[in-house]
Amino acid sequence: MAFLPLQMLTPQEIFDYLASSDDGLSDREVSERTRLYGQNCLIEPYRTLPVRQWIQYISNPMSLLLWGAGLISMLIGHIGLGLVIWTIVVINSFFSFWSESRAIQALDTLRKMLPVNAVVLRNGQRKPIPASEIVPGDIIILTAGDRIPADARLIESFGFRTNQSALTGEVMPVLKISEPFLRDDLSELEYPNLIFSGTTVVSGNGKAVVYRTGMTTQFGRIAQLTQTQKEEPSHLQRQIQHITKYLSAAGILLAVVIFIIGVYDIGIQKKDALALSIGILAATLPEGLAATITLALAMSVQRLAPQGIFVKKLSIVETLGSVSVICTDKSGTLTQNQMTVREIWTKGDRYSVSGVGYDPCGEVISMKTGTIQEFRSSDLDLIGRTAILCNNSRLLPSDSEQSAWHSLGDQTESALRVMAIKFGLKSAEVENEFPRIYEIPFDAHRKRMSTIHTINHQLLICTKGAPKEILFLCSHILIEGQVVELSEEMRKEILQITDEFSSSSLRVLALAQREIPYQKGPFYAEMIECGLTFLGLIGMMDPPRVEVARAVQTIKQAGIRMMMITGDYGLTAESIARRIGMLSTKNTHLITGSEIDGMDDETLAQLLSQEIVFSRMAPEHKLRIVNLLKAQGEIVAFIGDGVNDTPAIRAADVGIAMGLTGSDAAKESADVILMRDDFSSIVTAIGEGRSIFENIRKSITYIFASNIPEILPFFLTAIFQIPLALTVAQVIAIDFVTDLFPALGLCSEKPELNVMLCPPRRKDQLLVDRSLLLQSFLRLGGTEFLLCFLLFVSVYWDSGNLLFDSLNRKFVLMQSNGQVYLTAITVYYAGVVFVQFGNAFVCRTEKNDVWIIGIFSNPHLIFALFLSSLFLMVTIYFTPVKILFQHVSLPFVYWLRISLLIPIFYLIEKIRKQVFELWKSR
Repeated sequence: MAFLPLQMLTPQEIFDYLASSDDGLSDREVSERTRLYGQNCLIEPYRTLPVRQWIQYISNPMSLLLWGAGLISMLIGHIGLGLVIWTIVVINSFFSFWSESRAIQALDTLRKMLPVNAVVLRNGQRKPIPASEIVPGDIIILTAGDRIPADARLIESFGFRTNQSALTGEVMPVLKISEPFLRDDLSELEYPNLIFSGTTVVSGNGKAVVYRTGMTTQFGRIAQLTQTQKEEPSHLQRQIQHITKYLSAAGILLAVVIFIIGVYDIGIQKKDALALSIGILAATLPEGLAATITLALAMSVQRLAPQGIFVKKLSIVETLGSVSVICTDKSGTLTQNQMTVREIWTKGDRYSVSGVGYDPCGEVISMKTGTIQEFRSSDLDLIGRTAILCNNSRLLPSDSEQSAWHSLGDQTESALRVMAIKFGLKSAEVENEFPRIYEIPFDAHRKRMSTIHTINHQLLICTKGAPKEILFLCSHILIEGQVVELSEEMRKEILQITDEFSSSSLRVLALAQREIPYQKGPFYAEMIECGLTFLGLIGMMDPPRVEVARAVQTIKQAGIRMMMITGDYGLTAESIARRIGMLSTKNTHLITGSEIDGMDDETLAQLLSQEIVFSRMAPEHKLRIVNLLKAQGEIVAFIGDGVNDTPAIRAADVGIAMGLTGSDAAKESADVILMRDDFSSIVTAIGEGRSIFENIRKSITYIFASNIPEILPFFLTAIFQIPLALTVAQVIAIDFVTDLFPALGLCSEKPELNVMLCPPRRKDQLLVDRSLLLQSFLRLGGTEFLLCFLLFVSVYWDSGNLLFDSLNRKFVLMQSNGQVYLTAITVYYAGVVFVQFGNAFVCRTEKNDVWIIGIFSNPHLIFALFLSSLFLMVTIYFTPVKILFQHVSLPFVYWLRISLLIPIFYLIEKIRKQVFELWKSR
């Protein structure tokens, strides 16, 4: 719908333009407009169709290699082998598709919120409907706390204020009016009678006519810009791509080498050499690696979700483990984002107030007498009355959506209302006794707010604001129920107490009142905000969250630096930082936004290595600090909740937002959302990130180790022409089934006991490094091959087919009858599976003994080993599968030998660990 200067029109002109009326739309009109404009919702970004996504999995380079290997197998007469290879490719593609789909479904489930409803006027009747059904021309009815569902023009308003921070970044409530506004030189967001989708009603109530819905709204335009941003692959994803590429290239190279050596050096048939090459290729390709890691990350995300940690991207889990610097906002992040009155000063006494947040439980203790105040002080009564009357907030008890007391409206006003309730006053009774007739709203220039109420044919003026401004307007002061003239000495004392409160990190407000004869409006600030009686000072603060201090201690033990970057004042920020243990030195640098403006990047970068608190920071300052830290090689996490934090959240390696108190813009930009606003969840998330990286390495070590007993038999056959100990079909079965489930089980391993006592992982640390390759291929894989090959040879020994060639001085495996060979390859195959079971327990922990961490402490791994055992039995004893794999039933004596591989392999590795520890202690 084309935009007309709606701000200039009267309500009737708006109805005419939008073809609506003061009774709203009819059902027929709604139906027609829904067809014309569509639903009032944001369009989801395009997702690849499932069929096309599955085709991508079966046509990736590694799958194409296996398709080709299967085709070649069929062409040279190994039809069964070719079918096995193709079947496994299809199964792997489905597994990859399922693992990624499961991950996407997990994220989508977490993203879904409760349906948002709206109240509209249709056919002259109020009607609650889903917000998605709103169309242009609808009249929406709004009250405090409502989320505005579409762009609309106000036609009625009563004390109507909105929070437009989601669109503008300005957190101060904006006063809205319903009268025509005759200027056209402002941006659409600046017109005072237009309201916008995605913003919220802070106070008041009103009616508005919708003129834009869905993606055409201001919020929809921002969403469209966000959806066009292309996401780059993470460091972990790039490493997996490199690993797959190199191993595929190595497999092709080895296959070619074996073919050439077999045909041109040893002289075996090309057909047989080709079969051996296919075996080498199948044994080398990491067919299930990518799918295993994807599912492991998805499982990690799902483990975090019940703890109130919503990770929006799988790869972020791993990045969390390498975070080296945490930059955090203060208000709402380290603190409760619930202002709490701590101290009250009156000329007659001084009081401390107990309790935290918006819970109205607490006591008021006189500092003069040290006793609990019984609320008989007329001074406190008037302070409490003024706090209730000059107030637009609403205090709400816990409900089905909020587990604690919460408020609608300004934090400061909510704290004042809670204070008054602690005095024993009841808000509804006070408001009914002194009805409000007018309000002069808070203004950043005036720094105060006043309300006018009727009382016994008089007017009661209640004012609150900054102490200096209020004091300037006062001529008298209340002292123990008596109004006396305000002297110069008293003014100095009030300013001194104000400074004292401020130095204790308290935000200070002054309250005043005045009674005047009844008169009708209009009312002007200059006329009524004068000759006031000073009532007292209120000192309040946003207290630190209960769990923050312990979390900060754990974070520092983990070698992670913390920086506070806040828009609040420096002394307040430093006080909170010291209280929660973030600062350890007395010579902490306090840097303001204006000071940063005067620094070049080099100077600022040098300061970043020191203990520092940043205050009075604008969004561009926070963004600059994050970018400089990243340029220094740090992995940066930024935690915030406001729209002003959004640029830094988006720029950080890990952007984290609060779920309950966080703005929509912050949550949209974040990679991680703390759904319960529990700061200690950061520790859990980082621990999971560190653990998942190590667990993925354990899984890769486990998978790579089996490659040696898979590959070497083909080399031995090609070079020494001994019987092939493992067939290609068996190799594929080991890789795709018997290795896959335990590898996933290892990804579920609990974090090591010292996971949060180690320094952060280096940014350039490789997932697969030299030590992992040596461990998996040489030490573990070599031991597995020797044990399994001894079993293979034992079958020939038992049948008398292992002979000693005295001429060439070597043992020879005779080409025995088919039954002996089939028994030998079955034993070797079962041996590889069982020795991998032992390897699974070895890979669980690098330093500790598996008995220390608990042999059954990872139920996922135990279940995975059970599944692998079940599949092993199916391949050996289920006749159709048994024939396909050329297996034979094994006698008990061989199962006894095979079973001994697990404790033997485990003991070898245990002895190695002990020898290594002894050598290291020297």
